[in-house]
Amino acid sequence: MDIIVLRPDTTEAQLKHIVKKLESRGLKANISKGTERTIIGVIGDTSKVTEEEENTIRIMPGVEDVMRILKPYRMASRDFQSSDSKINVKGIVIGGKKIQVIAGPCAVENRTILMSIGEKVKGAGAAFIRGGAFKPRTSPYSFQGLGEEGLKHLAYVRKKTGLPVVTELMDPRDMEVIVKYADIIQIGARNMQNFRLLLEVGSAKKPVLLKRGLSSTIKEWLMAAEYIMSRGNHNVILCERGIRTFETATRNTLDLSAVPVLKKLTHLPVVVDPSHGVGKWDLVAPMAKAAVAAGADGLIIEVHTNPEEALSDGEQSLRPDDFKKLMKELKPIAAAVGRAI
Repeated sequence: MDIIVLRPDTTEAQLKHIVKKLESRGLKANISKGTERTIIGVIGDTSKVTEEEENTIRIMPGVEDVMRILKPYRMASRDFQSSDSKINVKGIVIGGKKIQVIAGPCAVENRTILMSIGEKVKGAGAAFIRGGAFKPRTSPYSFQGLGEEGLKHLAYVRKKTGLPVVTELMDPRDMEVIVKYADIIQIGARNMQNFRLLLEVGSAKKPVLLKRGLSSTIKEWLMAAEYIMSRGNHNVILCERGIRTFETATRNTLDLSAVPVLKKLTHLPVVVDPSHGVGKWDLVAPMAKAAVAAGADGLIIEVHTNPEEALSDGEQSLRPDDFKKLMKELKPIAAAVGRAI
């Protein structure tokens, strides 16, 4: 709420009432009277004006329109920081010239399988190992993850391969154990607007990978990032993973237009998860290539040595040989847009 446009028939009493309302919020009014309209320029920290408070102004007698110049996601916007954020995780920079690839199984199943996957994805050029120890499944009867045992397996693979760990936090009560093992804390799509959880990770000192919600707008997504940043943790990585639409040919609709839109609106790094975006392994490679061409700072690719036996999302997981082939095919595409992989 930065500009208030008044109706032509606004009375002086209505104008004074609007000004008084602004002053009660700690704001000041700069009144400019033209031949057709009177405009009030709102002076002060308007980023703290909530949407509800803005709507109370909008319905006041005499008000025709209310407009914002500054974005409500103040710290996440380019108004706050014009240069791209670069997030350093154990010497690996997300948001720089190099496109970083996070790879691994959807769920951690056992140490042997995870170790085999970790060795293979590192050999192909992945920078991070990913895997879920706590799994948010649609059915309560599906595999829910190994919990702390799974986190220990991830830590073991990190020790052996040097790959930093990306894993999901679902419950604030698991915060302490996740922080103990994770290098990047993932907030999944189903928890993008779990504001209590966002505030918890905002108080942590670990980078946060924030996935877009199932049906969330870009504004809602950036406001979720603002929750994390408002607690002092500015190391937020945005992840486009597909949104829910009427289409049934793919698991979700991967919104690659979100990448350049976000690059315009925010300084935060943007990664793309084509595995969840399409839900079919044979579509992952073309969408990963398109994501790189669109300007993504990183990719999350699900990889499993035996997808048909995977306990979660086997149908969208690449075999290690297919992942290795994809990594090679991504190199010229990255080079064409001035990046490296």
